[in-house]
Amino acid sequence: MRHRVGGKKLGRKTPHRISMFRNMVTSLLEHERIRTTLPRAKSIRPLAERMITLGKRETLHARRQALSFIRDPAVVAKLFSTLAPRFADRSGGYTRIIRLGFRDGDGAQMALLELIGSEFTPAKGSEKGGKKPKADKAEAKKESSEKAGEKTARKARAAKAAPAKAQSAAKTKGRTRGKSGDK
Repeated sequence: MRHRVGGKKLGRKTPHRISMFRNMVTSLLEHERIRTTLPRAKSIRPLAERMITLGKRETLHARRQALSFIRDPAVVAKLFSTLAPRFADRSGGYTRIIRLGFRDGDGAQMALLELIGSEFTPAKGSEKGGKKPKADKAEAKKESSEKAGEKTARKARAAKAAPAKAQSAAKTKGRTRGKSGDK
């Protein structure tokens, strides 16, 4: 029976798992968003929220506790100076998990773990509604035609270089055998 056993092992020995958690929490607090598997995100979330709660205390003891877990002193400084004041009025729930679908290689379910307040900003041109303004459409069409021209130029250079490569390969093929031509 597994009574009162908290957390998942994630296929790792204890020291490796703890080290992975420390690295991932450090990366989350540094970049404010990480992409990982769903089980890892669910395991990291309470640790990250505990670090933010430590940052809200603003005592020397809390800073030392955070330094004992977080790898980078610069990230601890960011935690206490910028992240903790951002969450001063919240009593918990500092992170959000967004499911992203399944990874192509092994089918693992992926997730985006991010801090609240560092919301996703769409790339330029992919605004709500999906329609681009007319000026942006003209620029995009011009850029795509330039890219198409570059592709055709690359293909032409590759076609010119192909016969020369074939000739040099044929010359070196004869050299692989010994001087007398014996096998």
